[in-house]
Amino acid sequence: MASLAMAQLGGAGWTTTIDFVHQQQYNTKSLHGIKRSHNEMRAVSPNSHSGAFQDIIPAQEVFKRQRLHAGGKNRIEASRICSVTSGPDILNNEQLSRQISASTPGPSQSPLLLLSHPRYSLPERLVSNFASLGINSIYPWQSSCLLGRGLLNGEKNLVYTAPTGGGKSLVADVLMLKRVIEDPTKKAILVLPYVALVQEKLKWLRKIVEGVEKKSVSFGSQTSTQLPAWRRPHNSSVRVVGFFGGSKARASWSDVDVAVCTIEKANALVNTAIEECTINDLGVVVLDELHMINDDHRGYLMELVASKLLSLERSVQIVGMSATLTNVEVLANWLDAKYYSTKYVPVPIEEYLVYDRSIYPVSTSNAFLKTASQLNSTQPFPVVSPSRMIQISEHNELKNPLTNAVVSLAVETAKAGYGALIFCSGRQGCQSTASLVSEAMPILAEVDEKMLDRRKDVISELRSLPVGLDDTLDKTVMKGVAFHHAGLTVEERDIVAEAYDKGVISVIVATCSLAAGINLPARRVILQGARMGRDLIGPAMLRQMRGRAGRKGKDEIGESYLCCQKADLEEVAQLLEADLPMVESSLTPEKRGIKRALLEVITVRLATHTGAIQEYVPKTLLYHTMDRVLLDTMVSKTLEELIEDGLVTVDSFGSYEATLLSQATVASCLTPEDGIFLHGELRRALRAFVMDGEMHIFYTFTPLYSSQTDINWPIFRREMENLDESGVRVLEFVGVNPGLVNRMANSAKPLPETTPSEIHAARIYRRFYAALQLRDLCNETPIHLVARKFEVPRGFVQTLAQICEGFAAGMIKFCDRMGWGMLKAALEHMIDRLKAGAKADLLDLAKIPFVKSRTARVFWENGYKGLRTIAEAEAKDLVPILLLAQPKKSRLDAGEEAKYHQKLLLKAEIIVGAANRLWERQQQVELEADI
Repeated sequence: MASLAMAQLGGAGWTTTIDFVHQQQYNTKSLHGIKRSHNEMRAVSPNSHSGAFQDIIPAQEVFKRQRLHAGGKNRIEASRICSVTSGPDILNNEQLSRQISASTPGPSQSPLLLLSHPRYSLPERLVSNFASLGINSIYPWQSSCLLGRGLLNGEKNLVYTAPTGGGKSLVADVLMLKRVIEDPTKKAILVLPYVALVQEKLKWLRKIVEGVEKKSVSFGSQTSTQLPAWRRPHNSSVRVVGFFGGSKARASWSDVDVAVCTIEKANALVNTAIEECTINDLGVVVLDELHMINDDHRGYLMELVASKLLSLERSVQIVGMSATLTNVEVLANWLDAKYYSTKYVPVPIEEYLVYDRSIYPVSTSNAFLKTASQLNSTQPFPVVSPSRMIQISEHNELKNPLTNAVVSLAVETAKAGYGALIFCSGRQGCQSTASLVSEAMPILAEVDEKMLDRRKDVISELRSLPVGLDDTLDKTVMKGVAFHHAGLTVEERDIVAEAYDKGVISVIVATCSLAAGINLPARRVILQGARMGRDLIGPAMLRQMRGRAGRKGKDEIGESYLCCQKADLEEVAQLLEADLPMVESSLTPEKRGIKRALLEVITVRLATHTGAIQEYVPKTLLYHTMDRVLLDTMVSKTLEELIEDGLVTVDSFGSYEATLLSQATVASCLTPEDGIFLHGELRRALRAFVMDGEMHIFYTFTPLYSSQTDINWPIFRREMENLDESGVRVLEFVGVNPGLVNRMANSAKPLPETTPSEIHAARIYRRFYAALQLRDLCNETPIHLVARKFEVPRGFVQTLAQICEGFAAGMIKFCDRMGWGMLKAALEHMIDRLKAGAKADLLDLAKIPFVKSRTARVFWENGYKGLRTIAEAEAKDLVPILLLAQPKKSRLDAGEEAKYHQKLLLKAEIIVGAANRLWERQQQVELEADI
């Protein structure tokens, strides 16, 4: 495909599609729909004889302007990329796009490609909502998939695979929404692996179902819409609710039509529905990113969801999809489903290997392997020839050919008016690369004034966040560059992503998590090496990253550049040649998923006898991939372990019953091992809970995932030495040895974790260290200050706070199921503070949007001590207080200061409006209580 997509212009040589834009017509249309101004375009020439970008401004004048802009210092300049070879007479970008469009049937040739076609029987409003978001028709493969027998009416399950960007989500959306709309008694669960994906999908689905009414249901001689309001089983509108860690939604199962969930929350919802006998309300479950079943840590939960639904033998339609499935038939056999596989890509992708300043077009993985082998051979000259060359840079920062290539490719893309996405191996690499690219971007004097204003707005939005403006983003955003990784807060990532999507930011530098976590396509994807840390990325992750190149509706074509070091050439070639891993069960003994699987089906009473368990096991994926004799042995051994651990009892008739500990563990969404660990911790707390301070409760609320937290031992020692007498007693009570902390602070050795007792102790130390951060958050220390104090990214601190909320609720459930009422009451007393990140006197204020922690305290100190006082305030009077609450006071010119104040005024108006609603609701509750 890459060879087809290359363009030959007058025999001058090979050129990329970005070159073609300049050479053919110098189109002003950008990837993001933002037109480039005349000022932006005149810095480059469309008539370069080499195909590279050329300044039409005299070199001396350019150098002079650069020096003036940089305060007299030479700014970094990206190297030119020049065509060096001639190639065969092939199609150019425009011709290629026309050919692909012509080869793909449209609605005029096939009416079934219209969602309004009667065969799909979709409501008119739903179809118009799709159209308003750019989906006017579907692809032939989508139509074939949807019209498979038994799929549209929910009678058959479905497993399918399509490349990233191929439109696979639309098929599931149609099947899911059609079921919920046509049968209002049924609900849907959509399962996604990451919180970011859940949040993104929530926004999308809410736009899709806006104004869509569910069909009425007959109840004797009346329909549901004719019944009195109190007898109607459901509201008429489609309600989409998100369930994920840190979510503020308080909706129950009965309040939902479509639940968009993380894997953990979906498993908990299914368990609750089975226990409460409301599982019959479930009509369809969509398992997105089905390949996640392979994930060592969370994959088995997705398998548990599906296997429990299969065991019910009720009319729950299961739809599984992924871009990286190889053994589709095995998965379809497991799920008793139809399967569909397509390789259709609506936007063609050109792929390139970049090595030692040379760019090689690669059409297939075989070609890549051949190219890499020849480049790495001992021959003085490789057999293959590059299509373009990157000039040597005179700047020390760009002496490394790989770095020079990444910066040059990114700047070239941005100058052409398109978006570039660079993948780096870590957070530090993201920030340093973003800084480097920004220094090589066009000077601000060459950027359109309107674009500068829009970038200033992005800076203003970032500055107005509670964490303030990141120093690196402060420097890079004005140049149209940003970075995106887990070290940023959710709000920062959202602002950066939105700015990129709108074309305000041209280049994003990201970690690999962005490839799977957010849908941000780019005209050009650049991989800065093929390693994430020390290890090579896997074939599935590589496909995810390269699949971000190009998107239908935004691009006519996409480009993927894999920049390599010589040492990695052959390994990368083998990686591209490698098949995607087979999706396998995570219920194997080494992954210990089978123990939780059996515990849950016994606890929710889905299988409580030997015969029922034997009927359940064939519903797992493991049954379809493992030797049956070995599987039977493993199941028997696991049941014995559950009995030995005190999680299950068995009588002489072979009936299994869950103990209180088992019920508490499942209700709290814990693994058996974590349930046993917490049971021991809480039993000790019952004997001597330290109530004259807060540290013990903070430790109890700290999630077990923090056992993976790296400890900065000198900081641990400093915080330990500052504990009051109550905190010291907690320290010793939970099992933290001050002497060990001192020794570790003076030693470079890691904490030993070889024996079970050492692993147990390490978990306690890591958990207590994380609890110190949680303590500061609940005592109104802002996230950015906690991050600075503990020398961790602020995004990590925010994530800790969000996960703590769900974990704390789980701890309260655990105590409730165990019958520990007094401990439950003590924990409940603190959970509101945990959610608010504030002390008790600020809890009412902290319910208001944008008023959290530090901001709430500033309001309190300035006389606004309750909902009523803010509800009665003028928005303009709150602006000075919001200014006081900002973490970083930046110097702004008069124009920027006015814009910043306007933004704070809008925020103040939202605060006043929300306070009014909360105050009225509070008054209503009090009136009803008096009655």
